[in-house]
Amino acid sequence: MKHDIFIDNNIASKFANPADPEYKELIRWLMDNHEIGEGQNDDRAYLVVSQKLLAEYLRSCRDASGATSIPMIINKLTKEDRLVRITNQEIKDFKSQHFTKAVEKKLRSNNEDRDHIPTVLLSDRKYALTYDENFTYDLEHFHGFAVIVKSRPEELPYM
Repeated sequence: MKHDIFIDNNIASKFANPADPEYKELIRWLMDNHEIGEGQNDDRAYLVVSQKLLAEYLRSCRDASGATSIPMIINKLTKEDRLVRITNQEIKDFKSQHFTKAVEKKLRSNNEDRDHIPTVLLSDRKYALTYDENFTYDLEHFHGFAVIVKSRPEELPYM
Protein backbone atom coordinates (compact mmCIF):
# COMPACT_ATOMS: atom_id res chain seq x y z
CA MET A 1 0.00 0.00 0.00
CA LYS A 2 1.31 3.42 -0.94
CA HIS A 3 1.65 6.07 1.74
CA ASP A 4 -0.65 8.43 -0.11
CA ILE A 5 -2.51 11.54 0.92
CA PHE A 6 -5.01 13.93 -0.66
CA ILE A 7 -4.32 17.58 0.12
CA ASP A 8 -7.10 20.00 -0.75
CA ASN A 9 -6.17 23.20 -2.52
CA ASN A 10 -7.19 25.29 0.50
CA ILE A 11 -4.29 23.70 2.41
CA ALA A 12 -1.78 23.31 -0.43
CA SER A 13 -2.01 27.00 -1.28
CA LYS A 14 -0.34 27.74 2.07
CA PHE A 15 2.80 25.70 1.32
CA ALA A 16 4.80 28.53 -0.30
CA ASN A 17 5.67 30.18 3.05
CA PRO A 18 4.79 27.77 5.84
CA ALA A 19 5.36 29.33 9.24
CA ASP A 20 3.64 26.49 11.06
CA PRO A 21 6.08 23.71 12.06
CA GLU A 22 3.46 21.01 11.41
CA TYR A 23 3.10 22.14 7.79
CA LYS A 24 6.89 22.26 7.47
CA GLU A 25 7.00 18.64 8.65
CA LEU A 26 4.30 17.62 6.15
CA ILE A 27 6.22 19.30 3.32
CA ARG A 28 9.47 17.63 4.44
CA TRP A 29 7.71 14.25 4.37
CA LEU A 30 6.36 14.93 0.86
CA MET A 31 9.75 16.07 -0.43
CA ASP A 32 11.78 13.20 1.08
CA ASN A 33 12.72 10.57 -1.50
CA HIS A 34 14.83 7.93 0.15
CA GLU A 35 15.94 4.90 -1.81
CA ILE A 36 13.99 1.67 -1.52
CA GLY A 37 16.12 -1.41 -1.08
CA GLU A 38 15.21 -4.74 -2.59
CA GLY A 39 12.57 -6.47 -0.47
CA GLN A 40 11.76 -3.26 1.43
CA ASN A 41 8.32 -1.69 1.56
CA ASP A 42 7.79 1.58 -0.27
CA ASP A 43 7.09 4.02 2.54
CA ARG A 44 7.73 7.16 0.50
CA ALA A 45 5.08 9.87 0.35
CA TYR A 46 2.65 9.94 -2.56
CA LEU A 47 0.24 12.74 -3.37
CA VAL A 48 -3.22 11.77 -4.65
CA VAL A 49 -4.38 14.07 -7.45
CA SER A 50 -6.83 14.37 -10.30
CA GLN A 51 -6.56 16.58 -13.35
CA LYS A 52 -9.09 18.95 -11.78
CA LEU A 53 -7.11 19.20 -8.54
CA LEU A 54 -3.86 19.82 -10.43
CA ALA A 55 -5.57 22.66 -12.31
CA GLU A 56 -6.81 24.13 -9.00
CA TYR A 57 -3.31 23.93 -7.51
CA LEU A 58 -1.75 25.68 -10.46
CA ARG A 59 -4.47 28.33 -10.72
CA SER A 60 -4.19 29.34 -7.08
CA CYS A 61 -0.39 29.19 -6.93
CA ARG A 62 0.41 30.39 -10.43
CA ASP A 63 3.02 32.92 -9.28
CA ALA A 64 4.46 30.84 -6.44
CA SER A 65 8.02 29.78 -7.14
CA GLY A 66 9.34 28.96 -3.69
CA ALA A 67 10.94 25.58 -3.09
CA THR A 68 7.98 24.50 -0.97
CA SER A 69 5.16 25.81 -3.18
CA ILE A 70 2.73 23.19 -4.45
CA PRO A 71 3.83 23.59 -8.10
CA MET A 72 7.43 22.78 -7.07
CA ILE A 73 6.28 19.83 -4.97
CA ILE A 74 4.17 18.53 -7.88
CA ASN A 75 7.16 18.90 -10.20
CA LYS A 76 9.41 16.91 -7.86
CA LEU A 77 6.82 14.18 -7.22
CA THR A 78 6.13 13.87 -10.96
CA LYS A 79 9.84 13.35 -11.71
CA GLU A 80 10.02 10.73 -8.97
CA ASP A 81 6.79 9.00 -10.03
CA ARG A 82 5.16 9.75 -6.68
CA LEU A 83 1.85 11.15 -7.86
CA VAL A 84 -1.17 8.89 -7.65
CA ARG A 85 -3.27 10.15 -10.54
CA ILE A 86 -6.95 9.35 -10.46
CA THR A 87 -8.11 9.71 -14.05
CA ASN A 88 -11.21 11.52 -15.29
CA GLN A 89 -12.54 8.14 -16.46
CA GLU A 90 -12.03 6.59 -13.01
CA ILE A 91 -13.90 9.52 -11.45
CA LYS A 92 -16.71 9.23 -13.99
CA ASP A 93 -16.99 5.46 -13.42
CA PHE A 94 -17.00 5.90 -9.64
CA LYS A 95 -19.70 8.56 -9.80
CA SER A 96 -21.90 6.48 -12.11
CA GLN A 97 -21.64 3.55 -9.69
CA HIS A 98 -21.87 5.35 -6.33
CA PHE A 99 -23.54 8.74 -6.88
CA THR A 100 -27.18 7.73 -6.87
CA LYS A 101 -29.84 10.43 -6.68
CA ALA A 102 -30.25 9.68 -2.98
CA VAL A 103 -26.50 10.05 -2.38
CA GLU A 104 -26.28 13.27 -4.38
CA LYS A 105 -29.21 14.73 -2.44
CA LYS A 106 -27.30 14.21 0.84
CA LEU A 107 -24.02 15.74 -0.35
CA ARG A 108 -23.13 19.06 1.24
CA SER A 109 -20.05 19.98 -0.78
CA ASN A 110 -20.33 22.27 -3.77
CA ASN A 111 -20.39 20.86 -7.31
CA GLU A 112 -16.77 21.90 -7.84
CA ASP A 113 -15.60 19.59 -5.04
CA ARG A 114 -17.67 16.55 -5.95
CA ASP A 115 -14.98 15.18 -8.27
CA HIS A 116 -12.61 15.26 -5.31
CA ILE A 117 -14.76 12.75 -3.40
CA PRO A 118 -13.90 9.86 -5.78
CA THR A 119 -10.29 11.06 -5.88
CA VAL A 120 -10.00 10.49 -2.14
CA LEU A 121 -12.12 7.33 -2.05
CA LEU A 122 -10.12 5.67 -4.84
CA SER A 123 -6.80 6.28 -3.06
CA ASP A 124 -5.07 3.54 -1.05
CA ARG A 125 -5.23 5.01 2.44
CA LYS A 126 -8.13 7.44 2.02
CA TYR A 127 -6.39 10.20 4.00
CA ALA A 128 -7.35 13.79 3.29
CA LEU A 129 -6.40 17.23 4.56
CA THR A 130 -8.93 20.04 4.06
CA TYR A 131 -10.46 23.01 5.82
CA ASP A 132 -13.75 22.59 3.96
CA GLU A 133 -16.32 21.36 6.48
CA ASN A 134 -18.89 20.34 3.84
CA PHE A 135 -16.31 18.34 1.90
CA THR A 136 -15.18 16.73 5.17
CA TYR A 137 -18.76 15.82 6.01
CA ASP A 138 -19.32 14.21 2.60
CA LEU A 139 -16.15 12.13 2.86
CA GLU A 140 -16.78 10.99 6.41
CA HIS A 141 -20.40 10.05 5.68
CA PHE A 142 -19.95 8.38 2.29
CA HIS A 143 -21.46 4.92 2.75
CA GLY A 144 -19.13 1.95 2.40
CA PHE A 145 -15.82 3.81 2.78
CA ALA A 146 -13.63 4.49 5.81
CA VAL A 147 -11.93 7.84 5.37
CA ILE A 148 -9.75 9.90 7.70
CA VAL A 149 -10.17 13.62 7.07
CA LYS A 150 -8.50 16.29 9.16
CA SER A 151 -7.80 20.00 8.93
CA ARG A 152 -4.36 19.84 10.55
CA PRO A 153 -1.42 17.62 9.55
CA GLU A 154 -0.61 16.55 13.11
CA GLU A 155 -4.15 15.11 13.46
CA LEU A 156 -3.57 12.72 10.55
CA PRO A 157 -1.24 9.68 10.84
CA TYR A 158 0.21 10.34 7.38
CA MET A 159 3.81 9.14 7.94
